[in-house]
Amino acid sequence: MSTRAEPLPASASKPAAAQSIALDPQSRRWTLAAAATCLLPLLLQLPAAMAIVIAVLGCAIAATTRRHRLPGWLRVLLALALLGYVMASSHFSLGRDTGCALLAAMLAIKPVELASVRDARSLLGFALFAPFSTFLLDQGPLVLVLALLGATLALAALLHLADLESGEAARTLPPWHRLLGVWRLAAIGLPLALAAFWLFPRIATPLWGVPERVLARPGLSDRMSPGDWIDFMNDDSPALRATFFGPAPAPSQMYWRGPVLWNFDGRTWTAAQQLQALPPAPVTHAARTWDYEMALEPTERRQMVALELPVQAPEGTRLAVDYGLYASHPLNSLSRWRMRSAAPVAFESQLRAPLRAMALRLPDGYNPRTLALARKWRGEVGANDAAIVERALSWIRSDFAYTLATPLLGRHSVDEFLFDQQAGFCEHFSSAFVVLMRAAGIPARVVTGYAGGYHNRYGDYWLVRKSDAHAWAEVWLEGRGWVRVDPTAAVAPERIYDTIDDRATGNFGAGLAPMRDMGDWLRRGWNDFVLGFDAARQQRLLQPLGIERLDQRALIALFAAAAVLAIAWMLWLTARAERERDRLLRAWHRLGRRYARLGLGRAPHEAAGNWAARVVAARPDSAELASLSARFAEWRYAGGDGRTQGRRELDGLVRALRRHRP
Repeated sequence: MSTRAEPLPASASKPAAAQSIALDPQSRRWTLAAAATCLLPLLLQLPAAMAIVIAVLGCAIAATTRRHRLPGWLRVLLALALLGYVMASSHFSLGRDTGCALLAAMLAIKPVELASVRDARSLLGFALFAPFSTFLLDQGPLVLVLALLGATLALAALLHLADLESGEAARTLPPWHRLLGVWRLAAIGLPLALAAFWLFPRIATPLWGVPERVLARPGLSDRMSPGDWIDFMNDDSPALRATFFGPAPAPSQMYWRGPVLWNFDGRTWTAAQQLQALPPAPVTHAARTWDYEMALEPTERRQMVALELPVQAPEGTRLAVDYGLYASHPLNSLSRWRMRSAAPVAFESQLRAPLRAMALRLPDGYNPRTLALARKWRGEVGANDAAIVERALSWIRSDFAYTLATPLLGRHSVDEFLFDQQAGFCEHFSSAFVVLMRAAGIPARVVTGYAGGYHNRYGDYWLVRKSDAHAWAEVWLEGRGWVRVDPTAAVAPERIYDTIDDRATGNFGAGLAPMRDMGDWLRRGWNDFVLGFDAARQQRLLQPLGIERLDQRALIALFAAAAVLAIAWMLWLTARAERERDRLLRAWHRLGRRYARLGLGRAPHEAAGNWAARVVAARPDSAELASLSARFAEWRYAGGDGRTQGRRELDGLVRALRRHRP
């Protein structure tokens, strides 16, 4: 008789690893909450419209897939549509922010596959990439706090899923219990991580670069069109912080020089790239110098700013012929620079012919009324360039007003501003003034940067905000060279040199200024303590202890010593984590180990009373063990959990078990 094996059911033929438990509602909520918390810091770094679209879509998907999964074709269509939206918003360019936006978008629609424990574990593993990718866009303390919160919830959710698979989820534990478990595990490795951060030898420059951002940060650039700075000038986020060693200049003297713009096409001013390679022009500085350290926020550009005028370029930078300061690499992270500056007494007193031609060039066919007015003034004052400058400033003082509410100018933008509108902000004033000067035969150029600053009394430093962005003019006068002329200051000096207190009085009240100062001081401390900790500062780590510089060998030795201590800490905590939590059981097991050294250890199946009787039979001098085992059994098993007898009796029993010796 032949027998034929019956085929196994399809479910039984699958490997056990391929099967997964269905998610219960509580586990689903845990997973979604953890994934959303991981996604939050990344959303805060994306453009507002894109972040809102991704967040709303994620919430909608989580709600609609609570009971039923979407069909496969709809999931594919949804992913392609979201991919197209992100790429279109990024102008179909790949970069750091585009990659992070794609990660956020894919994470938002990942819950369409959330049905089992395996799906939840996949979602959480994917979600952990979100807080870490956020650090590619911003490394502030808020991002760190949100990233730690997201990682903690994700790991706690993974612990919950592990309990669900093992059947331990039936023991309903409070949520804080799992959170404490995650932080307990993190505390084990924290000392080693801190030792690596502070003591592991750093290299001066990274081995690889970070991809550029597609959507550049708002900031100064080598282009300026009148009206383009409105959003920028309403941005109160920090641009730089400066600490002066000694007296600081008055805010009216704080002109932070940035890109210098030479070329004008009728509407837009641009820098002359070919001039950046020329050595800086000769300058005679004033005797009084300003010594300061400047912390620049990342801009993704090479253009820097410096207090007018730098005495010399710091290491890693170069000065152009017009004293524009440029870094050797894009400023993708917070950077610190030690600088010395002084006001110019004579700035390029001999102007070379090619530069003079560039500083007089105007496009054909633009602003005929401005050109006619300039020719008229030249005919009236003759060769006196200073008189033309003063006449223009007097006209601006008497007839012009400062405002950010300006209409878009047309083809003859300077004519419209000077003769029709007669109101605007620094871009309008500086652009029109330089065109007017060039039309009169006076070499002139536009300088962009920041003006003024706010003194933070908590940290004794000066804060320059992006809203302090400013543009002014420089004219070349015989015998003096380039001279700064600020036509905006002739109209509204209070707008240029105002402070946070001035703005707070008009908006939310001056009482918020101390809170704002304290918040910025804390952020500056974070920048100095964490973000600004580079190879040079690491080598000066022990200067307060009298050690001027740590070389590579010393750093390696310190790191090795700290790592050994950290590993010892890890081993100690791990051993403590493995011990019995019940102190009565802990004392009882220690007692058993003492007798085990004599060959009288308790077998796993052996009751306490039986073991004590066997030991006493072998060693009559251990008669006390019988009474101890009886007290232990009564406490553990009599009357439920036995804890109604009082804590004093428990303490006495634990002490007796600890004292007893064979």
